[in-house]
Parts: sequence; C-alpha cells; structure tokens
Amino acid sequence: MNDGSKKSRRRRSSSLLYQEPQESMEHLSDQSAIPNLNANWVNAKGAWVIHIVLIVALKIFYSIIPGIQRDTSWFLTNITYMFGSYLMFHWVRGIPFEFNAGAYDNLNMWEQMDNGEQFTPTKKYLLSVPICLFLVSTHYTHYDLTYFTLNVMALLGVIIPKLPWSHRLRVRFLSGSPDDRYLDER
Repeated sequence: MNDGSKKSRRRRSSSLLYQEPQESMEHLSDQSAIPNLNANWVNAKGAWVIHIVLIVALKIFYSIIPGIQRDTSWFLTNITYMFGSYLMFHWVRGIPFEFNAGAYDNLNMWEQMDNGEQFTPTKKYLLSVPICLFLVSTHYTHYDLTYFTLNVMALLGVIIPKLPWSHRLRVRFLSGSPDDRYLDER
C-alpha cells in the first residue's frame, strides 16, 4: 500500500506542548557570524523608555474617548499593552531580515534577545513592566473582580512565556510547530 507515488505523511503528536529543538551547528555558526539586529535594539539607549511612553500614550488615548471612565481606561491600557507585548515578544518567530540564512527562524524575539540568556537586565525590566502595569491597573479599577480576573489572565499570558522553564516551549493550538507549517504549505 505504500508505493512511491504517494507522499508519506508524518505522524502528528497529540500533545499540546512541544519543546523546540536546539539549533544545528550550522544555525549556531550563522547566529554568531552576524549580530542579530532584530533583538539587539532592546539593549539600545532609549529602548526601555519606549515601553513607558507607549503605556502613557495608551492611557491618554483611552482617557480622551468620550464615555470611558478612568477604571475602564486603565483596564484597556493594560490589556492593549499585554496583547501587544505578547504579539511582539512571543508570537512572531524569526526575523524580518534575510541575511542570516534562517538562523533565527524557529525563535521568537524573547528567545533571540541576549542570545537566549535568562535574567539579563533587559529581560528583568521587560518582566517587571507588565507586573507594575498590572498593579497600577488593579489599583485604579478599585479591585473590581471582573477587571481583576481579566487583568490576571492577561498578566499570566505575558509572564509565563518569559519564565526560564518555558524557553523554547510551544503551545500547539496557539501556533503549530514549524514542521506542521511547512507541510501545510506543500
């Protein structure tokens, strides 16, 4: 029944979590050959300040919309920042540049930053910003149970991918493995 004319299908795992494999020697040499411009900007001067500027801009934006109260504007600021942070640091994989032969294609930006080292000053700062925003948002929403529950869920959604034990860990129903995406394109 297995003849050469049929394409063989890879058996897919039913597990929701999978660990991204380590890079090959070729990818490691490509990563060390050229600096990663996609992730090195987070260590540049002013990169930390932009997060505070974005939060203040979001707060001003939601505050000037008529009919939105202060507690709702803080809640929306928190949710918008958390969503944007997750999208930027944990959802998108690879880099937009084509000069490194695909060395970072399987890594998201958080995993690319500081060459994958954990607890660097930049990563500590980026871990503390959502926590501080959560605390401020919770205070200004007067600890309302609905706002609090949604804020905690957003915080966990952003903090858990930043923890060392979730480095290279993927959730399959949120984003398939790179092999699955490759097979789907065929």
